[in-house]
Amino acid sequence: MSSRKGHFKASFLMAGIAGLACGLLVATGAAAPAMAQGKPTVGIAMPTKSSARWIDDGNNMVKYFQEKGYKTDLQYAEDDIPNQLAQIENMITKNDKVLVIAAIDGTTLTDVLQKAAEQGVKVIAYDRLIRGSANVDYYATFDNFQVGVLQAAYIEKALGLKEGKGPFNIELFGGSPDDNNAYFFYNGAMSVLQPYIDSGKLKVQSGQVGMDKVSTLRWDGAVAQSRMDNLLSAYYSGKKLDAVLSPYDGLSIGIISSLKGVGYGTAGQPMPVVTGQDAEVQSVKSILAGEQRSTVFKDTRELAKITVGMVDDLLAGRTPQVNDTKTYDNGKKVVPSYLLKPVSVDASNWKQVLVDGGYYKESQIK
Repeated sequence: MSSRKGHFKASFLMAGIAGLACGLLVATGAAAPAMAQGKPTVGIAMPTKSSARWIDDGNNMVKYFQEKGYKTDLQYAEDDIPNQLAQIENMITKNDKVLVIAAIDGTTLTDVLQKAAEQGVKVIAYDRLIRGSANVDYYATFDNFQVGVLQAAYIEKALGLKEGKGPFNIELFGGSPDDNNAYFFYNGAMSVLQPYIDSGKLKVQSGQVGMDKVSTLRWDGAVAQSRMDNLLSAYYSGKKLDAVLSPYDGLSIGIISSLKGVGYGTAGQPMPVVTGQDAEVQSVKSILAGEQRSTVFKDTRELAKITVGMVDDLLAGRTPQVNDTKTYDNGKKVVPSYLLKPVSVDASNWKQVLVDGGYYKESQIK
């Protein structure tokens, strides 16, 4: 009896150990899939591939998100508003936890962002402020007023306006009226140029001043070229154009094409001072060729890093870092923002800023 009793106890003990081990395996097995899932997917909605800078923005964010272990859902809408709305709705349906949105039209997203909020999805406006919605959590961009200041300051210096030179003829171009940034660019530039217009040192022969008159829908270079054609034929027969405020390299290319068409860019008729923005390769080449005079460089690598950091903080329950809580009122709320500094680039510093800084290889430019 004692032997059988001891065997029973041993068997019972072994069964208990086996059961405990089995329980541990089940518990471990239940935990393993949750760990394997890793970090959530981040939706990235970009406006278009027609501009090199948006391609770079998308690629940079994907790279930095992947380095932190996130999956990404990168979509380009090719400047089609319904397409972008559908892409964002699809991201919400797929349960993307954070949306990073560079809006085509910052006034059209109110309804879809309400859906995002109802699903607990956080939203970061990327470089373009989303307007009319309380469901924008953060904004990552550059100091866009300063972009305009840099463009106008380049014209001011190139023409010698501070030294009292003049009068000079200038024409003004603005960005797309559905892009909130366009107004910051324009207002920043006019903070420098308006006093010279008021004093007569700068003359706008067309009389076209104000974003309602000078804006360029969808930042379309062909639209800018057509408008420049009209300005030259209507107001500059027998007059010299000395400067053109252009807020973006893609517009500058169209403007310069128009100017070349009537003889500018020759020894007898030098090219006006034409500004730009984004330091796109074609425009940097144009600067080295003596056509476009300057551009404003915005390091999209840094903007991508800041944005990825914001997302990482949000998903970890931390408060993202911002440096502006006053400027960007979208009509529903002041959106907490992080602003990066833009840099003016011309023939004197392009290599130092763009090549030595690692943004381009010299072989891409020359």
